[in-house]
Amino acid sequence: MSENKNLSVVESLLLAAGKPLSFKEIASVADVDVNKVSDLAESLQEKYNKDESGIHVTVNNNKIQFVTNTVNTDALQSYLKDETTGELSKPSLETLTIVAYRQPISKEELEQIRGVNCSVILRNLLIRGLVEARENKDDLVPMYSVTIDFLRHLGIDSVEQLPDFAKLNSDENLQALIEGTKSEDKPEEE
Repeated sequence: MSENKNLSVVESLLLAAGKPLSFKEIASVADVDVNKVSDLAESLQEKYNKDESGIHVTVNNNKIQFVTNTVNTDALQSYLKDETTGELSKPSLETLTIVAYRQPISKEELEQIRGVNCSVILRNLLIRGLVEARENKDDLVPMYSVTIDFLRHLGIDSVEQLPDFAKLNSDENLQALIEGTKSEDKPEEE
């Protein structure tokens, strides 16, 4: 299949789905390699992610979705009558920030950083569709990361566009704190 035909198929799938689709799902339906889907996603971002385009393409955690251009937010809010269900609390914003900068992150790692239980906050963020949980295949521990909806609300295409992302994502003090949590979880060897 030609490059243009592949792009056309992916565009149609994204419009029909109306939700994020994984590279794997697209590869299966479009009968292309998963690595090719990544290239197609980049091509779609180049095509759509322009100021004059009403449609943008967001890619996060090997998922892709069509979203609206954030410059049209006022018109959309007027049309949709603001679908949000209230403001996030300060602890929720703090938790969401940590997830965004340190994803994927386990509940235990998050609680080690915050110093308090995060169960209720994580549940609320999951319900709002701002974070998602995936089980780590090795130990079946849920790992949390932000969703495409979170990126859409901020008007960014990836977490790398967050302020000081590179610095905060690899902060040595936080990493040492997280590593301390992991070593405490392991049984001592005799």
